[in-house]
Amino acid sequence: MPQEIERKFLVKDDSYKELAYAVSRISQGYISSARGRTVRVRIRDEKGYLTIKGPSNAAGTSRYEWEKEIPVEEARELMCLCEPGMIDKSRYLVRAGRHVWEVDEFYGDNEGLTVVEVELADESEAVEPPAFVGEEVTGQVRYYNSFLMKSPYRTWADREEPPSVAR
Repeated sequence: MPQEIERKFLVKDDSYKELAYAVSRISQGYISSARGRTVRVRIRDEKGYLTIKGPSNAAGTSRYEWEKEIPVEEARELMCLCEPGMIDKSRYLVRAGRHVWEVDEFYGDNEGLTVVEVELADESEAVEPPAFVGEEVTGQVRYYNSFLMKSPYRTWADREEPPSVAR
């Protein structure tokens, strides 16, 4: 079974933009956002994807993930079946050490939130975070995209923007 193993962090500043070797625009919706069994439709630039994710382990680092590329026209059609609320973000790819760090800068109702994920081959794999990486939020459900769709960042009473992030 394919497993996604990743850790997630908040971002301290926007220095990742200068370090990025690629950037893409992503819009995504959820046909099902039930905890532990999400079905996501994504359009990344001009490519479509259908993704199914299972429940996370206790630490929130690992879960089943199945993803297939689909024609972008079909992805646009499937977006019409999605639950209310869409995710709109830019993804910046930054190489640091042996890893690629994926920085997601959110727009719309999640404006002001920027997170970074790093995918791992093993849960115990060591990582050396770049300087822009802040507090770890791995396993905190409210940072899952499927949660942000229902409870956007702008609605959080306790949200804090990193002080040095230029917008």
